Amino acid sequence: MYWMREKALLISDLHLGKATHFRNHGIPVPHAAGDANWDRLISLLLDFQPQRVLFLGDLFHSDVNSEWTDFCSLTRQFSNLSFELIPGNHDILPVEHYTQARLLLHPPVLEMVPFLLSHLPLETIPGHRYNLCGHLHPGVCLRGAGRQTMRLPCFYFADNQGILPAFGAFTGIAEVEVKPGDRVFVIAEESVLLLER
Repeated sequence: MYWMREKALLISDLHLGKATHFRNHGIPVPHAAGDANWDRLISLLLDFQPQRVLFLGDLFHSDVNSEWTDFCSLTRQFSNLSFELIPGNHDILPVEHYTQARLLLHPPVLEMVPFLLSHLPLETIPGHRYNLCGHLHPGVCLRGAGRQTMRLPCFYFADNQGILPAFGAFTGIAEVEVKPGDRVFVIAEESVLLLER
């Protein structure tokens, strides 16, 4: 999600290193699963030219592997940008690794009026704030008249909370229950479409 006023790119659940982590543990995962993340991230940095990149948690999947070195190279390459992390449950690396990657570490909830940015969805949100978060990897299941189904990731916006889709290509989808008044934007390949109910 790009926030024009702040020139900030918001990314949730990138899960860098996940494919490599699985391969290192003997689970065959194609290299393309990780490459897609890099291609999309670099494209967004070049297209939007943000001043800040705010990761809403789960930037890196697990222990350090070769993809962390690649990420450090990327942050050096884009040295004019501020890379910032609101930590998630997978962000378990020692602080010195984040320093090495030029990442500014924030507390679990960052206030940027009118938003409260977090990884985990907040249970209590003050009436004058809107929570933007990740963690859930939201998606919807679309059903056709011929019994065909398709699960797609989505941006999910309720009254006082918006949940961003997982950016990572190898993360899975959790179907959300859409209630009256909610707004859902489905990601279908290169398009983002409002889901009409």
